[in-house]
Amino acid sequence: MINLVWLVPLLPVIGFVIIGLFGKQLSKALVGVIGCGSVLGAFAISIGIFLELTGNVEKSITIDLFSWITAGKLSIPFSFLIDPLSSLFLLIVTGIGFLIHVYSVGYMSHDEGFARFFAYLNLFIFFMLLLVLGSNYLIMFVGWEGVGLCSYLLIGFWFKNTAYNNAAKKAFVMNRIGDLGFLLGIILIFVTFGSIGYHDVFMQAKNLASGNPTLTAITLLLFVGAIGKSAQIPLFTWLPDAMAGPTPVSALIHAATMVTAGIYMIARSNILFTLAPFSMEVVAIVGVCTALFAATIGLAQNDIKKVLAYSTVSQLGFMFLALGVGAYTGAVFHVMTHAFFKALLFLGAGSVIHAMSGEQDIRRMGGLKKHIPVTHLTFLIGTLAIVGFPGFSGFFSKDEILAGAFEHNKLLWFLGVLGAAMTTFYMFRLYFLTFKGSFRGTRDQEHHLHESPKSMTIPLMILAVLSVVGGLVGIPAALGGTHFLEEFLKPVFEDSSFRIIHHLSHETEYILMGVAITVMAIAIYYAYKTYIQNKTLPAEEGEELQPLHNMIYKKYWVDEIYENMITKPLNFISGALHNVVDNQLVDGIVNGVGSLVNRTSSVIRLAQTGNIGLYIFVMVISIVLILLTRIM
Repeated sequence: MINLVWLVPLLPVIGFVIIGLFGKQLSKALVGVIGCGSVLGAFAISIGIFLELTGNVEKSITIDLFSWITAGKLSIPFSFLIDPLSSLFLLIVTGIGFLIHVYSVGYMSHDEGFARFFAYLNLFIFFMLLLVLGSNYLIMFVGWEGVGLCSYLLIGFWFKNTAYNNAAKKAFVMNRIGDLGFLLGIILIFVTFGSIGYHDVFMQAKNLASGNPTLTAITLLLFVGAIGKSAQIPLFTWLPDAMAGPTPVSALIHAATMVTAGIYMIARSNILFTLAPFSMEVVAIVGVCTALFAATIGLAQNDIKKVLAYSTVSQLGFMFLALGVGAYTGAVFHVMTHAFFKALLFLGAGSVIHAMSGEQDIRRMGGLKKHIPVTHLTFLIGTLAIVGFPGFSGFFSKDEILAGAFEHNKLLWFLGVLGAAMTTFYMFRLYFLTFKGSFRGTRDQEHHLHESPKSMTIPLMILAVLSVVGGLVGIPAALGGTHFLEEFLKPVFEDSSFRIIHHLSHETEYILMGVAITVMAIAIYYAYKTYIQNKTLPAEEGEELQPLHNMIYKKYWVDEIYENMITKPLNFISGALHNVVDNQLVDGIVNGVGSLVNRTSSVIRLAQTGNIGLYIFVMVISIVLILLTRIM
């Protein structure tokens, strides 16, 4: 089955080509079958690869497809790397991607761009698979850029809306900033190691001393790429605006695919980062700051998708915190569990919006529990998973991250617990305001309330089950379990494991779990008391807010700061250059040459009199002058 790995990315791209070329001639049912079937086929092969790899003694297999680039000393084959990390991401991308495709059949059924939407989804899956399968940094970069392109197409899918187009352009431009850092990092890797293949680079890197300046420079540049793609401070503002796309796009981008590319890249490059302690500290600090910053913004948002968007930014911060403290398995574990419950929450939010006739403001909701029971139950499961309720998937992965942070630095652990507490509060705030209490929308909306079709609810049910049982692959030894995921990923992180020793006692882990559960319970109670017992409602637009509340509600004016400090000055400079350099200098030279030619020709043309006698006279004079010149 491993030898068929080339089919995994090929099937979605075939779906893209068929739907893209013939989508208008095909029925929506057939488009749905082709779009979903291509990803399902890729998922089936990914399962076979995963099972074959678990029973294979050789845990890292490179499949060479063809010679790609050869120029001087540079030789880059187009090859795929099959190992525990890539096989796990194959399952996540194709599995969650398939469920989102199925959900989209119902959600987008009335959209005139149905075929175009599925073509974009298939192309997105293809590039994401290319990103995680490549055996070198250049193939990863191709997939990296490809998902950036597809995110632009999907976020701006409803391109007739100018605001949506602006959101798509914002995502594209901000990602290019990070991508430049990533590209420079790849160039420095080649200059340093003479190769960009993972195996060659990592084998040479192991022999370098910890703290090597070149490794520090490489890892910081790679991290700049991760900051852009995975929406960390300061390049995070594009992600909440990406809500402009259809809800399945939000789930696809925010759950298991594009935004986790940065985590995958650092996890893949773990030995480089382990040997660069300064870079590790930067990753951890940026991660925990992002987790806290985004969580505070989530406390005051009223758009159901915006709350989940800032939640994604915050959860990505937790993953980077795990990477920064050396808990690589914990970071990948949280990528997996986050894929389950965040896809569930976004698709659940889409079901709520579908029932509410497009309404996204939670101030206009309430009491939806009895109207959409399946959506309510699955959304509650997703909420319990993301806050780390005991027994749910998020509990195990978040506990592992906090344990790693505690061992590395107590302050990072405290900030992580604080971020987790805020996550609990704003998620239950969202849950209570949406599903509990009395309905606050219009009569027309209340009359329209109904459960979503099975094509939408079945993926919700599957994701709900995964959100419950997904954590069982990583039960810590302190709870009497076997951390299957840690054992499975051990070959990928073994070179780093020798340098990062984890030695928390079971008693310490019990205390840390107890603290996290207690803080979570307090946050749930406070949210319940505020929004259920006291029936507090968020302020309406135009109402005066307390200064701190207003600052959080306005998202700290980050977008406005960027607009005034970066965008407007750059626009002014570019406008000045356009007027002076382009219009006056460049155009002046070009127009001046043209004007000179016209004036010269207008004078010379006077010599063209049409008088043959004059022409003969000039010819004779010319011959005489030539002869005189030769004689002299």
